[in-house]
Amino acid sequence: MSDVHSKSVRSKNMKAIASHDTAPELIVRRLLYNNGYRYRVAPTYIEGKPDIWLKKRKTAIFINGCFWHAHECEKFRWPKTNTDFWKRKLLKNKERDERNIKVLLSQKVRVLIIWECAVSGKKKLTEHTLLMLITVWFQSVEQYAEITSDGLRVFDGRE
Repeated sequence: MSDVHSKSVRSKNMKAIASHDTAPELIVRRLLYNNGYRYRVAPTYIEGKPDIWLKKRKTAIFINGCFWHAHECEKFRWPKTNTDFWKRKLLKNKERDERNIKVLLSQKVRVLIIWECAVSGKKKLTEHTLLMLITVWFQSVEQYAEITSDGLRVFDGRE
């Protein structure tokens, strides 16, 4: 199956995709701020450049797009064209994410990943539920967790 767009149009479309200040990021940032959580946005001095940094809690929050980080959910599908390129690129993104998380955990930084599917799409969580899950994790002693459209998943750091 060939692409429906020319290379120049496809290139223009791909360049227009934002890498920061995305809709899911803005939703999470507004939710945190409106509930008294103060943070830094995308500090470059923290390993992996988290989308949100909560210094008091020594916590890095990443808001990951399901496509760009190859999340296994209903929002992700492998592209049907240029499949070798996309497979290499997306798997490399996943490997980089895993390395960054390991480094942060070794530095005793807590890591929370909020997936795009939890914030947008058919199965998104309500803002109340999302805030509750974030708050529950903040109050726990767990170092690493993810929030998806299915809820909160805690990892022991060795996975």
